Amino acid sequence: MTERDCLTQFKEARLGMFIHWGLYSRLGRGEWVMCRDRIPHEEYARLADEFSPRFFDPDRWCGVAKNAGMGYMVMTTRHHDGFALFDSAASDFTSAKTAANRDFVLEYVEACRRNNMKVGLYYSLGDWRFGIPKESDSPEKAKAMVEQAHAQVRELMTNYGKIDILWYDGGWAYPSIIDHGPDDVKNFWRAEELNGMVRELQPNIVINDRSGTPEDFGTPENEISVPAVGRAWEVCMTMGGGANSFWGWLPRDPLAKTTGQLIGALTKAASLGGNFLLNVSPDGDGMIPEWQLERLERIGEWMRANGESIYGVGPSEMTRDVNGQTGSSSGICGDKGDTIYHYMYLWPGKKAIVPFVKGDVVDVTLLATGKQLEFERDSAGRLLISGLPLNPPDPNCSVMKIVISD
Repeated sequence: MTERDCLTQFKEARLGMFIHWGLYSRLGRGEWVMCRDRIPHEEYARLADEFSPRFFDPDRWCGVAKNAGMGYMVMTTRHHDGFALFDSAASDFTSAKTAANRDFVLEYVEACRRNNMKVGLYYSLGDWRFGIPKESDSPEKAKAMVEQAHAQVRELMTNYGKIDILWYDGGWAYPSIIDHGPDDVKNFWRAEELNGMVRELQPNIVINDRSGTPEDFGTPENEISVPAVGRAWEVCMTMGGGANSFWGWLPRDPLAKTTGQLIGALTKAASLGGNFLLNVSPDGDGMIPEWQLERLERIGEWMRANGESIYGVGPSEMTRDVNGQTGSSSGICGDKGDTIYHYMYLWPGKKAIVPFVKGDVVDVTLLATGKQLEFERDSAGRLLISGLPLNPPDPNCSVMKIVISD
């Protein structure tokens, strides 16, 4: 398998599950609680004496992901708090050397393989135990942190068989410096050396862009934006509300996104040719919250009816106007070969208009039901579609399939 094949498979998977789970999940105040509440690391480390999740079941996580139409998973092997969910010779602050006495990364990787899911590992380069940036970091501690990161990434790439995705985070430059640009991050983490080692150990892996070098794909966060034309990308998103919402477990989230908002984000990412990595936040015992399971169940139902419009779709050139807009007042469009998918968030009633469609239309159907629709062009060249039901097939997003003659 070539590197190009790996990247193609990553893009074809299109939809993935992000899993933020760790020591912070015991507290229920998000994954940044150690920093935000300035918990001394000696006090925070005592949480590991109580971290022995009763219901950790990665096979169940895989089942939930597959049911939602997801093809890969990315789990936090270590977040910024420095607590590793794997056995590491480079640190004693691990789940294998504390109360749990388990290598959760090993169990997760094995479950992914049993369930035919692509394996993604998240690793935070930064570690607050070596200091808070701009507050208590130091060059001496920073050097030790870099050495630890290189050692632990090597362990992750060596001890768990084939890994499909390496998802870096926490790469802001230490010690605190004036400019935290990509070159600072790259040089500080010795990213070219680090990723060279990764590719030597895992030649068929894809790597994200958060170690200071571009690598294989960009990672906009909680906001759908194309990092660069022609480059692979993946938006990661929480089910919570707001641009900087919590990724780790909260017992309540009054700003939670609706199913409609999540499907809207998924379809927008697909229409722009990007992947969609949707986060879940299991509690300290390893249970995904019920409200998140409900959202994923609804997404799965939608995908079973409309998944054809997600996999392999890219930006619509066949409906794009001179201002770069696609679709109509009802929604947006994406293309796959000679097929246009019109994601309709606002149902137009019994008739629909798509003002710009390039090429000769030969068939129009509702994707979820297969119902064929009547269509014609008016004198202005607009595509007029009739025979739609009064109410949408799906309350969140109905998809119209428009086939163009090749």
